[in-house]
Amino acid sequence: MMVRSGNPAVWLGTLTSAVLLLLGAGGTGWAQSAPPSLGLQEQGPQAAPAPATPASPPPAGEENPGLINEMGKLFDKLPRVLPPIKSPSETLNDLSRLATPSTMVSGRTTCPLSSNGAPDCKLAAIKLCQSKGYKEGKSLNTDSAEKCSAKVLIPGRQRKPDDCRTDTVVTSALCQN
Repeated sequence: MMVRSGNPAVWLGTLTSAVLLLLGAGGTGWAQSAPPSLGLQEQGPQAAPAPATPASPPPAGEENPGLINEMGKLFDKLPRVLPPIKSPSETLNDLSRLATPSTMVSGRTTCPLSSNGAPDCKLAAIKLCQSKGYKEGKSLNTDSAEKCSAKVLIPGRQRKPDDCRTDTVVTSALCQN
């Protein structure tokens, strides 16, 4: 069994140890008797001990903040803290994805603009990998450059917003079959 902070067995073992420690340290003590007299007589009448009043039980609607109640709250929160457990088929799929060999390729493929105007470099990485004989890929490195028309070089001409554009290219990608 791997020991890590997200492991439920570690949480349960730690919680059990804490409960045992609290139960062992919080035991009740022995009743104490009156201190022994050293042969000295007290003068005056002795006061009678005050009668003990029974403790009133808590109201029925109020929550009892005891140890068991607090442990119950912890176990209620536990599923939100721990990562979800994957099925065996999901675990095997993850392992097969990791075992698939990947190759890094270099090249230059322009990222096309998506509908919102941002460059779509995932598509460019796939194109770069397909040009090298692979099936799919993910971009590792990109580069951006501003490209301007020759009109910008004319002396005395005012530069217009549509004279230049920024091109983004994928320069390396991680490819798989």
